Amino acid sequence: IRFIYLQNRQGKTRLAKYYVPLEDSEKRKLEYEVHRLVVNRDPKLTNFLEFRTHKIIYRRYAGLFFSLCVDMNDNELSYLEAIHLFVEILDHFFQNVCELDLVFNFHKVYLIMDEFILGGELQETSKKVILDRLAELDKAE
Repeated sequence: IRFIYLQNRQGKTRLAKYYVPLEDSEKRKLEYEVHRLVVNRDPKLTNFLEFRTHKIIYRRYAGLFFSLCVDMNDNELSYLEAIHLFVEILDHFFQNVCELDLVFNFHKVYLIMDEFILGGELQETSKKVILDRLAELDKAE
C-alpha cells in the first residue's frame, strides 16, 4: 500500500496515511486527483482503476470514499475486502460510525489503522483479534 485516503463527496480528506515519502505539494495533488477520479466514476464500473503506475482501489460507504493506492501486481479483491474489514472495525468500535466520528476521533482512527496495516502491508485480517487488541488499548487509557 502506498497511501490510504478517506474522503467525503465534497473532496475533504478526512484521513490520509502515506507509506512512501512524498512532498507536501505532491500529497495535495494526489488527494485532488484521486478524489476527482473516484467521485466522477460511474457506480456500475469496477472499484479498481489504473492511476499513473499504480492501482487505486476504492469503495464508497454513505458519503465517504475509502481509497487505497497499491502496486499494479497486488490483488485487488484482497484490498477491497480489507477496506470492508476496516469499515466493519470502525463501525463496531464507534457503534455505527459516521463522518464526524472520524473527524473528532482521528487519533483513534489512526490507532485502528496501525493495528490493521503496518508499513503499507496488511498485518492482521481477523476482526476479532483487532477488536480484542483495541479493547486492551482502551483499558490501558
